Amino acid sequence: MYFCRSVLFAPGIDARKMEKAQATGADVVILDLEDAVDISRKAEARELVSGVLREPRRGPLLWVRVNPPDTDFFMGDVLAVMAGRPDGIMLPKAESAGEVARVAWLLRHLEKHYGIEPGAVDLVPLVESAAGVKNAAEIAAVPGVKRLCFGAVDYTLDMGVELTKDGRELFFARSALAVASRSAGIEGPVDTVFVDIKDGAGLVAECRLARSLGFQGKLVIHPNQVDAVNNIFSPTREEIDRAGQIIEVFDAALARGSGVAQLNGKLIDKPVVERARKVLEMARALGLVD
Repeated sequence: MYFCRSVLFAPGIDARKMEKAQATGADVVILDLEDAVDISRKAEARELVSGVLREPRRGPLLWVRVNPPDTDFFMGDVLAVMAGRPDGIMLPKAESAGEVARVAWLLRHLEKHYGIEPGAVDLVPLVESAAGVKNAAEIAAVPGVKRLCFGAVDYTLDMGVELTKDGRELFFARSALAVASRSAGIEGPVDTVFVDIKDGAGLVAECRLARSLGFQGKLVIHPNQVDAVNNIFSPTREEIDRAGQIIEVFDAALARGSGVAQLNGKLIDKPVVERARKVLEMARALGLVD
């Protein structure tokens, strides 16, 4: 089991930042070949990222954000970085299931070519346009897709609206991605970046909102944001304790021949128990409980 609570971008043109990003405590580091790299330095960045992938891994998963499929850089990016066995390929500007399926097909063939276990390289569509949001359910259902990510900066640009701190303009898009992910049976999506790196309180509030909608983590643009994001997307002590109580009273009810129980006056049935077990599973994996 691995988690995507914090997913930190690192510019693929800066070897020092890519190295430092791996020591921040982020669950995932994205080696970025797209927005972080000027068009004149794309080939140079590709070589740097390929070199990083060949080095011993330092803890976090390593994804690569390649350039979009409709650019001249896409195929060269994918061919170069797949040789280094990345943990994931982030596909920017994902707008249709057909396009995502073609990339999935390519990755599976490259896995075979490089002797990589089938499905070991995650395909991570980055939804950042109105078309992508509209087609989110179909994109999420493409075989090989395990999670979606949301890019609000480009989404609001596409929509012609302002990106605000309260995020009211993102409510529909966030909800669409969460519902699409759940209906496709994949992991919860990863929320957009929080662009004001000095507003710690705002970051926490936005993380809590995203988590309440069904997101599993957040894209991060600065190392200083990692700890707060990890904290919000981890089970709290209260949640862990309550999960343990739920399982205890439910197991006792089963022993009495009943399929339901009560805890503090609230009904406990199988869906509630299933969520409690997931909370404890995550807590154990993170070392929060024995």
